[in-house]
Amino acid sequence: AMATDRVQFHEMGLDDRVLKAVADLGWSEPTLIQEKAIPLALEGKDLLARARTGSGKTAAYAVPVIQRILASKQSVREQDVRALVLVPTKELGQQVQAMVRQLTAYCSRDVRVADVSGKADLSAQRPILMEKPDVVVGTPSRVLAHLNAQNLVLHSSLEMLVVDEADLIFSFGFEADLKKLLCHLPKIYQSFLMSATLSEDVQALKELLLHNPVILKLQGSQLPDGSQLQQYSIKCEEEDKFLLTYTLLKLRLVQGKTLVFVGTVDRCYRLKLFLEQFGIPACVLNSELPVQSRCHIITQFNQGFYDYIIATDEESLGDPSRFWPLSVDIWTLTSGGVDFHNVANVINFDFPTTVDSYIHRVGRTARADNPGTALSFISHTELGLLSQVEEALTGENSGSALKPYEFKMEEIEGFRYRCRDAMRSVTKQAVREARLKELKQELLNSEKLKTYFEDNPRDLQLLRHDKDLHPAVVKPHLKNVPEYLSKTRTHTRFTKMAVGKNPLKSFRYSGGRNRKGGAAQS
Repeated sequence: AMATDRVQFHEMGLDDRVLKAVADLGWSEPTLIQEKAIPLALEGKDLLARARTGSGKTAAYAVPVIQRILASKQSVREQDVRALVLVPTKELGQQVQAMVRQLTAYCSRDVRVADVSGKADLSAQRPILMEKPDVVVGTPSRVLAHLNAQNLVLHSSLEMLVVDEADLIFSFGFEADLKKLLCHLPKIYQSFLMSATLSEDVQALKELLLHNPVILKLQGSQLPDGSQLQQYSIKCEEEDKFLLTYTLLKLRLVQGKTLVFVGTVDRCYRLKLFLEQFGIPACVLNSELPVQSRCHIITQFNQGFYDYIIATDEESLGDPSRFWPLSVDIWTLTSGGVDFHNVANVINFDFPTTVDSYIHRVGRTARADNPGTALSFISHTELGLLSQVEEALTGENSGSALKPYEFKMEEIEGFRYRCRDAMRSVTKQAVREARLKELKQELLNSEKLKTYFEDNPRDLQLLRHDKDLHPAVVKPHLKNVPEYLSKTRTHTRFTKMAVGKNPLKSFRYSGGRNRKGGAAQS
């Protein structure tokens, strides 16, 4: 719809204090989900919304919750808990609380919010709940514990229930707690269910919680359209994946912050050590690393410390409570206070094994109104997966979701011997050592992070996660691109990612060694 056709915030009958807060947040108009969900929620309807992270879903339920509480305060009523928001992680809990606080900046006395998803003792959180905040945010297990301890009583006062990231609440094994928790709620209340995917679990929860719900499956709620997100695929086998990554990064053909996804933790380190050979620094992000380190890496990535993160979204083995699967972890740990900001490109070095995983990975770029590019390397064994993704994404739209990436591999043939040289140095032994070394380093960092940085927050900036691991023999000559390779190739034109143009078409490599291998500026 044209901007003029959209329902604006000021046309939704919202309290002036909420509108003022929305204006302060710089939201000129509602996102698609806010435009649809807020008016329906204000009418008292139950909602099931499929919405991706970055679609503005938190405000889509927070605004009507705040509005209803403000309206109910018109009549004199005692202070009580009127709304409960259930979230899968404490990071998301913090984010929801922060959003509600921003939206209630001008009515903070009338609408109080408490987040009990943190690790503090139940007894430490009890006094906050005794004051009966209007909105309580927490994970199902934490809220259930408070209900059992009678720090929280909801059976007569609750009017609204929100389950945010419902699909992840199941992935994290909160199902039993959630069902027990429902016994403590009144017979009638308004419910909102938010989920990135409508899995069978979510459908079952819908039957349990919602009464004649309006179901919002917003077109394009999975990924932004082609004007904002450009998706490409290129067919290449193992050695070419490394060659192409080296060329794209070393010649700065890919510009801006880039997430590179690989299939396993070992491949994370294989690629990191390979890039180290050429003086290209990158961080590794995977489910083995302590949560503290992961949050810190993402925060620093957002602040521009690093240009490249190599990530896995493999399911972790063993007890899920020890390491959440990163597929979930990166996305929620991060969909809360710690999230990727302004990612310009996502590269699928190894193609994801499910459609959901593709959507989760590629959904890290082109968020809000920023443009983004996704490039997937496809080996012959991954062709089947590619067609599944194409089928899911194209749906009714004809034409391919992933355009073939026009790249002449022969143009970079001159780099192949350097690439092979580097690949030979990265032995299995080197990968194993790197993995161990990094894990030790990050476990130490994680402990240090906790204690030391609480006292010295400014020094946190000094801890970097993209240091060379170096178990592979580094050959200094690989760091620079020799003149003859750059000179003979100046007619080769690749490009900086520009919307609407094929990325990498019009770039001209200008040689020059003062780039220091394109290392990230800190």
